Parts: sequence; structure tokens; C-alpha cells
Amino acid sequence: MSYQSEKWGDLVKIGRCEQTATITRCIRSKTMSTEVEDKGSRIRVTALSTIPIGQKAYVKIETNMDVTGWGEINNMETRVACALADSLGQLLIGENPTRIEHHWQRLFRSHRNLRGGGLMLHVISAIDMALWDIAGKLYGVPVYRLLGGPVRDKIWMYPSPKAIKVSPGGGQAFAGTPADVEELVERVRQARAKVGADGAVMFDAHSCLPPPLVKQFASYLKSDDLLFLEEAWVPGNIDVMRKVRASVSVPLATGERDRTIWEVREILEAQV
Repeated sequence: MSYQSEKWGDLVKIGRCEQTATITRCIRSKTMSTEVEDKGSRIRVTALSTIPIGQKAYVKIETNMDVTGWGEINNMETRVACALADSLGQLLIGENPTRIEHHWQRLFRSHRNLRGGGLMLHVISAIDMALWDIAGKLYGVPVYRLLGGPVRDKIWMYPSPKAIKVSPGGGQAFAGTPADVEELVERVRQARAKVGADGAVMFDAHSCLPPPLVKQFASYLKSDDLLFLEEAWVPGNIDVMRKVRASVSVPLATGERDRTIWEVREILEAQV
């Protein structure tokens, strides 16, 4: 049995070949033209610099093909984060910036005493963002195209007239008095009055309420009073999260401090 000569696009020509031959043996010399050469094959990182501006910092990655990527560091000690970014950036010089997953793994494992911490991950996130920015510019598409394309054409955002997130207004060291509990419940009532029955009210505990007070407060709420109760435990404390889940009826949400797949995996496995 043999294959007839065919044309694939205008680039690859495959001649007659025996059934036992591999496809690679069917492809003639000069198979691929320069028209389909990977644009990312020769690009290299030439510099990484940081720009601190107030409470934010920006990471700039430059390449030998004049394609520049930008990333952002937020909610950190800015100058310390910039120093770490400058240090980690040395691992990228001379590397191909489109190997984004490779670089993330390499950076994450680069320092055993910082691995997994907020400082390290916020900095890696900014570098990761800049690398994706380079990839999008290099291939001439929005980054969301490289990530699989759009899924939704709209999202629910807050704050807005129909969506409010409530905070506890400060930390509390112990279980609350009836007045303490009533104050928290009243915050939810006021937010609900503003957004109406068709709006969304969220409560972010910021991990600053002790579990006994969370249980006291949430026991006064119906299951639909909140869209979710966020970070009512210290991130990583799955046992407390499980106990909160067993005692409150409103949906629970983790926060941005569960930063990697490993923290999220533990939550999913606990089925809370």
C-alpha cells in the first residue's frame, strides 16, 4: 500500500512511501520553509529591570528582538520585592522568554528558603506576566488567545451599585459579645439594603476574625444572605476551614493568599 503525493498547505510535500515507512521518511528534504519558522526560536532575554512607584512596582523584560514585556508587583514591600526581582532576573538573561512554564518552575525552585512565600510568588507573578506579555506581542495576539481563547463575554465585578464586599472593620482577638456580633450582621444588612434582592453581598473576613466569632456571626445569616464568606480562616488551615464549613450555611471562598495549585489542591481534596 502506498500514499499518493499530496500538498499540505504550500509547505510540505509527501511523496510515495511504503506502508511500513514512517511519516518522517516520507517527508522530503527542505520540508519546512522559513515562512513557518517558530518566531520564538531565536528570541532571548537581554535585560530585566524594576521600577518602584509608590506601593507598586513594575518589572520590565527586554529581548534581542526589541519585544518588551511588562509585569506588576502589588501588595508587597516594594523595594524588597524589586531587589528579589532583580536577583531572579539573572536566571533569565540569555534564555528564551517564551518558555514560560519552564521559567516559572525554575524560579519557584530557585531558593529553598523563600519557596512558596508571598514575597517570592508575587515577584514570580510579575515576571510571569511580563513573559506572557512578550509572547503575546511576539505572535501578535492577545494573551487570552494563547491561554485557550475567551470563555465569557462578561463578568460580574465589584464594587458596583449591585455588588458590595463588606469587611469586619478590624481585627478581633476573641469570641464576640452580642454587640460585636450584631455589628457584623448589621454591616451585611446595610449592604443588602443598598444592592437589593437581585444584588450581591460578599463578606471578606481577611483572616482577622477568630473562628468562634465567625461561627457566632454566620449563624445569624441565611444561606442566600451572602454570595460568599471569604477567608474566614488563615490560609492553609484546612482543619479550621472544614469546621467553619460544617457550622455555617453561606458559601465559602478562599482568597488571593492561596497562591499556587498546591494550596488549592488541598482545599479541593478536603471538599470544603
